[in-house]
Amino acid sequence: MVRNDLPDLLYEIIKSLGGKASMTNILREFLKLYASKLNPSENMFYTWNYDIRWAVTELRRDGRIKPAHLKENPGELVDESPKGIWEII
Repeated sequence: MVRNDLPDLLYEIIKSLGGKASMTNILREFLKLYASKLNPSENMFYTWNYDIRWAVTELRRDGRIKPAHLKENPGELVDESPKGIWEII
């Protein structure tokens, strides 16, 4: 497994959880499915949590999941996920 695999893996996890879930549940599911594929001799063994957050940013940028809840733009009409929830479009 390499970092560039994560956006698609993450998307499939969210989809399997009904299209939206809390970050905690998604991370739990990721570990359940892929912990055995994380190799201690590779950097991703130590950085997987950061890499998952990078992957969700990539999915947002690609328009595959809803934007995060943005406190700094309260007047902007954007269909966004509630705080702590990742949701596919």
